Amino acid sequence: MEKINIAEKLSLFTDHWNPRIVASLNGQHVRLAKLLGEFVWHSHQHEDELFYVLSGELCMEFRDRVVTLQPGEMIVVPRGVEHRPVAAQEVSIMLFEPAETVNTGNNEGELTRKSLHNI
Repeated sequence: MEKINIAEKLSLFTDHWNPRIVASLNGQHVRLAKLLGEFVWHSHQHEDELFYVLSGELCMEFRDRVVTLQPGEMIVVPRGVEHRPVAAQEVSIMLFEPAETVNTGNNEGELTRKSLHNI
């Protein structure tokens, strides 16, 4: 059992849309990621996702609305709900999701990360 310094972990990478595993518990991953630009529209058939904004402004687009998140705010996207994260400027986030969750859900493509690194 060691403490985890989130700012230190975020300083270890600079790429976007490539989550890193920072902790695991009860079959869940705690992941850190940096986002910039538009992600792909996707959904997760079996998993809910929790997005917690650490820095920057994240727009979570849904087909019928947009939810804007500031640092210290979070949103849970229920399984089966189509969504697209968008970051006009770099955003750092923490994700809580089942370990088997693939970042692009049902829309596999060039941004899909099936194998994540631990940091």
